[in-house]
Amino acid sequence: MATNTFYFYVLECRDGSYYGGYTTDLARRVAEHNTGTGAKYTRVKSRRPVKMIHFEAFSTKSEAMKAEYAFKQLSRKAKEAYLKQT
Repeated sequence: MATNTFYFYVLECRDGSYYGGYTTDLARRVAEHNTGTGAKYTRVKSRRPVKMIHFEAFSTKSEAMKAEYAFKQLSRKAKEAYLKQT
């Protein structure tokens, strides 16, 4: 089944770090991160549990992936500013 919505999302990890990703199913993806089957970054037990603190919807996978990439290029301070302004 094709989906029409792609999401860029930001998780706050237990250690206070941020993780950015993209998905078509936010609830499923958070569950995967919290069970240790998500991204390598969130498999580390000290980073779990994670909580979703931000997401944005896009109509194409490319747009969502570009938003994820742009977020990952930011410094911690810039990430915090981005999250406050959205």
